[in-house]
Amino acid sequence: MVCLPRNQGSKYTGNGVYYNMEITNYVGIDIGSTCSKTIVMDGDGTIRHRLLRPTGWSSVDTASSIREELKELGVLPGSCRVVSTGYGRAAVPYADKNVTEITCHAKGACHIFGTDHLTVIDIGGQDTKLIVVQGGQVTDFLMNDKCSAGTGRFLEVMANTLSMRLEELCELAGKGGGVSISSMCTVFAESEVIGLIGKGEKRENIAYAVVHSIVQKVASQAGRLKLDQTVCLTGGLCELPYLREQLGKALKCHVVSSPDGRYAGAAGAALSALKSS
Repeated sequence: MVCLPRNQGSKYTGNGVYYNMEITNYVGIDIGSTCSKTIVMDGDGTIRHRLLRPTGWSSVDTASSIREELKELGVLPGSCRVVSTGYGRAAVPYADKNVTEITCHAKGACHIFGTDHLTVIDIGGQDTKLIVVQGGQVTDFLMNDKCSAGTGRFLEVMANTLSMRLEELCELAGKGGGVSISSMCTVFAESEVIGLIGKGEKRENIAYAVVHSIVQKVASQAGRLKLDQTVCLTGGLCELPYLREQLGKALKCHVVSSPDGRYAGAAGAALSALKSS
């Protein structure tokens, strides 16, 4: 048994003693309000595994399920360092530390998009984050976490009201137009949608109104920031091309995304684990 300080890549035995163990896996766990993402990186920062699951009602249970998945992959228990972030970051008992969402989303986006100068728009389940990054450091940010309007939850509620999936709603929205939703509150907006359905309005026009309601809300927030660099869309809605396209038009700039965009927070947490090794 070799006793070492914890910050030298040692592993705790539970009896006050650490033994030497080479760290080869760096795990980032982002437990969001509706969806949890996990990234496993190697020592070069290459993503080896991506895990995705609904958060459900208990962040503690979700963290436990993620642990079992990591065990099946041979990542846990063993030579790894774990950093948690997100809404339920404190619910991951096996994490070496937890880091704020803003920091992790900035780090992860820089890694995914290959630049240290960008503006991140992360549309999550219950909040929307706008983060300005220069030289790899967060210089400004805004966060809407008081109202679900302009978030993934808003779009999900509206899609359910129209009896379709998110992808179907966005695809259908591209064929509509001429209708708007005036309320920025999810509850009242849903009432407007129900009213439009009752009047016999075409579904594509209602879908158009729903998507543009989110776009206008996010664009209004972003208008308070200086967008003179790469703008990237992350979060669960980043894979909806029509939403990204319309957001770019509203912001008068090109908005980029990536299949790994929804994992930005987890990637940033994994990079924090790598940096602290």
